Parts: sequence; C-alpha cells; structure tokens
Amino acid sequence: MKIKSGFIKRTVGGRNIAVAVGERCKDFDGMITLNDMAGFIWDCLENDTTAEEIVKKVLKEYEVDKEKATEDVAAFIKTLKDAGLIDE
Repeated sequence: MKIKSGFIKRTVGGRNIAVAVGERCKDFDGMITLNDMAGFIWDCLENDTTAEEIVKKVLKEYEVDKEKATEDVAAFIKTLKDAGLIDE
C-alpha cells in the first residue's frame, strides 16, 4: 500500500500537513494535520510498503513498544483509507 498520487506532505509553521494537489483537489479539498509519528508513517507510505514494515521502522525510530506501535500504525492507516488517500 502507498499514498495515492496527488497528495503531498509539507511543513507549515512548524506543523506537518497533508494536502491534495492538482486533479486530486477536485475530490479532496481539506487538509490533514500530522503529528510527528503520523508524519513519519506518511513518509513510509510514499513508497509501496506493508503495515508490518512500517511498524518495524517505527520501533527503530521511536521509544514505543510493539503493541502500541502496531495500534498506532493501524489507526493512522485506517484514517488514511477512510479518507481515500491510500492505494492498496
């Protein structure tokens, strides 16, 4: 799975946000504010990957146990899927 083309992450005023660009603006006219871990997961999803691979990367990057990392990754991926931002 990966982020659909036409969505980008930028840092504005010290905060990470994800927005639609180009043709995607017709279907998605909002923005998503990302905390640090969500921004990290977004970066992982810029290339085709799996939830398991992302959890491994989160465990290397953050001081969090595997159960919490798995829950956080699954929750954020669900949010992105619900918003239509993920290609599977």
